[in-house]
Amino acid sequence: MRPYLLFVSAITGVAGVAMSPTPSAFPLLAIFIASFFAYGFGQALTDCFQTDTDAISAPYRPLASGAVSRTPILFMSVIGLTICAAVYALFNLWNVFLGLLATTGLATYTTFKRRWWGGPWYNAWIVVTLCVMGFLAGTGNTPPHFGHGFVPMLGTVFFGYANFVLAGYFKDISADRATGYFTLPVVFGRKAATYVSDALAAAFLAAGVWTASVSLDSSPQPLVLIAGLLFGIPGFVHVVSAQAQLHRNNDDATAYSPILHVVHGYILVLSGLAAILRPDWTILLIVHYAAFTIVLARRPEVTQI
Repeated sequence: MRPYLLFVSAITGVAGVAMSPTPSAFPLLAIFIASFFAYGFGQALTDCFQTDTDAISAPYRPLASGAVSRTPILFMSVIGLTICAAVYALFNLWNVFLGLLATTGLATYTTFKRRWWGGPWYNAWIVVTLCVMGFLAGTGNTPPHFGHGFVPMLGTVFFGYANFVLAGYFKDISADRATGYFTLPVVFGRKAATYVSDALAAAFLAAGVWTASVSLDSSPQPLVLIAGLLFGIPGFVHVVSAQAQLHRNNDDATAYSPILHVVHGYILVLSGLAAILRPDWTILLIVHYAAFTIVLARRPEVTQI
């Protein structure tokens, strides 16, 4: 499940809730837990269909090494995703449809990963669905109010996660080439893929600034701005560092370093936007990010992101 990445889906769901009225703490806690585990179950599901490339680039993974068989992992991931979707649906029945849509997307992702034009955006829309589910769950059964920040927030999630997916391909180029995954770096090379990554990173930051500016218009208090900058400034630094390192990268084995910065940047920027929308969540968001860094530092395989 790669526990250090559960924080990625958690902050995505929280960002969705932050855009909603959130009448009490209970929806936030329940949605956080469902969002937290959604990534792990989703990752397990997609791994069931990518054992060929994992056997080369990540032979230590349980599925790739044969420590576990595919059938129970497939069953576990579908059951886990169903439970997560049920939590969302508990607060808003529209999430039944979105949960089915996202699970179907995860099950078919590998097909799109094999095509250079498909992988990043296809994976990103699935994560955007998680953000929307968080928003609807936080809204409850009242008619949803899609504020001015709704679209730019979804854009932030889309471009940020698409860049994470594309950057992740840099560590698997040799394995993907050998197993018929025609990803962007495989087809066009590292340099061209890096320029595409630059564009996604720029769009991610631009959408984040757009979301923040719209949100600050409705709550321009200095403390709200400080809460946003507390996460936003280091997030910006991580994003820029990631792109700089990608431009210098020429080896699969060292590509994990810029990917690390991409993940940090994604979590920090979304945390900043959530803090602007809900400044009273700032301490919780700090605890969330601190827990992420601790769990990340303890991962057993340093090159695995």
